[in-house]
Amino acid sequence: MKTYQNFIDGNYVDPVGGEWFDSHDPYKGEVWAQIPRSGAKDVDAAVFAAKRAMTVGPWVSTTPTARGKAMRRLADLVVENAERLAKIEVRDNGKLYSEMLGQLRYHPEWWYYFAGLADKIEGTVVPLDKPDHLAMTDHEPVGVVGAITAWNSPLLFIAWKCAPALAAGCSVVVKPSEFTSASTLEYAALTKEAGIPDGVFNVVAGFGAEAGAALVDHPDVAKITFTGSDRTGAAIYAAAAQGIKRVSLELGGKSPNIVFDDANLDAAAAGAASGIFAATGQTCVAGSRLLVQNSIKQEFTEKLVEIARTARVGDPMKAETNIGPVTTAPQFGKVMDYIDIAKSEGARCLIGGGKPEGPEITGGQFVEPTIFTDVSNQMRIAQEEVFGPVLSVIGFEDEAEAIEIGNDVIFGLAAGVWTQNIGRAIRMSRALKAGTVWVNTYRAVSYMMPFGGVKRSGIGRESGIEAIREYLSTKSIWINISEEAPGNPFVLR
Repeated sequence: MKTYQNFIDGNYVDPVGGEWFDSHDPYKGEVWAQIPRSGAKDVDAAVFAAKRAMTVGPWVSTTPTARGKAMRRLADLVVENAERLAKIEVRDNGKLYSEMLGQLRYHPEWWYYFAGLADKIEGTVVPLDKPDHLAMTDHEPVGVVGAITAWNSPLLFIAWKCAPALAAGCSVVVKPSEFTSASTLEYAALTKEAGIPDGVFNVVAGFGAEAGAALVDHPDVAKITFTGSDRTGAAIYAAAAQGIKRVSLELGGKSPNIVFDDANLDAAAAGAASGIFAATGQTCVAGSRLLVQNSIKQEFTEKLVEIARTARVGDPMKAETNIGPVTTAPQFGKVMDYIDIAKSEGARCLIGGGKPEGPEITGGQFVEPTIFTDVSNQMRIAQEEVFGPVLSVIGFEDEAEAIEIGNDVIFGLAAGVWTQNIGRAIRMSRALKAGTVWVNTYRAVSYMMPFGGVKRSGIGRESGIEAIREYLSTKSIWINISEEAPGNPFVLR
């Protein structure tokens, strides 16, 4: 069993309070690591190091080109360590090794991409209406960034948040989820090996009410970036407002995956299964509401049930496994509660709805791939985020009804549309209130494409050129080039 330490100012250090807590392997159901239980003093030390690094330390004097080179070295190190880090993530969160290894092999692309942007943050000369002045804009790092990551894909979120932050010249203090801190603490050593100066990348582990709240409230933290539930995001938003901090939030979803009768039904069925059963449904973009045109609803649902029957539940390290355990015990309980709620509301369970059995089921936190039909969009199972392998099938007649049902939730993170009609694809993409709309595909991401939500799914964007703007502040510079004395000093110039 490994005992981890916080990573502050380039060194691994014990938590100030001298306390650790258990990290559980969700597949084996056993404690496998000890995680630092940090508090306000640990956060204060990390923020102090981060602020010093970008004000008087080496980061502030590091040229943008040099920042980019260090970031590329970090990306190379992640390539070399992808398998090791993926195994740690599986041990910590129970997701499939194939999924986590795929993420770790793609992860470096964010560092390469934003490394290339680091020395392309250009200001402008503004052609003013005042000929006696030269006006310019400059872009500066916002300051110390507090990055709070979720438990389902910890290191992918590090890339999404920290790559643009460092490219902009910021320093970061990462507070990983208390359920999955190990991989982030391991990852921190790579930043030092890459030559990123001490204090630029810090990791403080612990619970949200202790370490997380202290990070959000710290007066020297200029921006908070958070991935997690909408309820926690709202609390962070309110707390950050007290310090007038910048905030970007990537929150929950209840995404509609919409299948029209002209779609390639085999491709759509595979996409629908991927949208809800991949990652054990523990993804914010899960297509948990499957909207199917009534003319094909029965045929399509039967096709999807057959796919669900083939899903192999078990050891996440095995290549043949399709669905692993639910990551945390509280989340497992929540998923099972929602299955009971759906049944009590009158939804009909076509498959699943319980705990699987078999030799591969060891830890107890497993949920069968579950599909409900006879679901109305007003049911809780259709309105609230379950975050598990539980699908609601809802029928619709035409485009107008699909749009109405699709938008009739408090979330707006993602949506899927399956059709071979290009006009319909464009109309639906425009009408659906979501930050991302996939057409004839699902769960596709790229470092080049902005990602984020509308409504209660959050604010701000990650990935793409837009992401770096989240970590920059624009400064206006006025220079009087006239040799004449100014006019009336008591009026606006």
